[in-house]
Amino acid sequence: MHAMRSDSRHSPHPAVPDEDDFVEPASKSSRKREMHALQDLGEQLVALSAERLKKVPLPDVLYDAIRAAQGFKMEARRRQMQYIGKLMRKIDPAPIQAQLEIFAGNSAAEVAKMHRLERLRSDLLEDEKVIGSIAESWPGADLQYLRTLRRNALKEREAGKPPKSFREIFRVLRELQEAQDAAAEEAGEGAPGVATAPGETAGE
Repeated sequence: MHAMRSDSRHSPHPAVPDEDDFVEPASKSSRKREMHALQDLGEQLVALSAERLKKVPLPDVLYDAIRAAQGFKMEARRRQMQYIGKLMRKIDPAPIQAQLEIFAGNSAAEVAKMHRLERLRSDLLEDEKVIGSIAESWPGADLQYLRTLRRNALKEREAGKPPKSFREIFRVLRELQEAQDAAAEEAGEGAPGVATAPGETAGE
């Protein structure tokens, strides 16, 4: 099975849609940028060896589509890449990008930090009380904004819509962590660990 496994410069925030209209239509230019980024990511996946591809956290349908594309040529491959692009718009690309970073030889510690942030994001969606852990780790976090993103992300998931707010939660957490790391480095303390949900240790 290949089922999915798993900038405090955060103000001003991008506009958050009202709860009654929780997904704002993206601008044409932003949709185009996102589409190109996902296409590039799809090309990187298709270029992987079979052994490496097995290590990437992919839904079954996307894994099968990529394997099929690896055997196609010319027009058939072009159509398959379009299909892959459509599939990728329905998932969060962060875990995929993290695994590609490992293949590229980037810091395993940084990739592990990203995974912990992803876990914190998932924990937040499951339990709003995780907001308390975030507040303790990052006193400057905009908790009201995160609560709104959480509600919107849950609505997106229920409606089967693109995970716009889900991705935004990760961006906010990552920027909080980067600002904290930078402050610690300036103070000569070294980078602190990533916040964890209650009952969890950073090494888990």
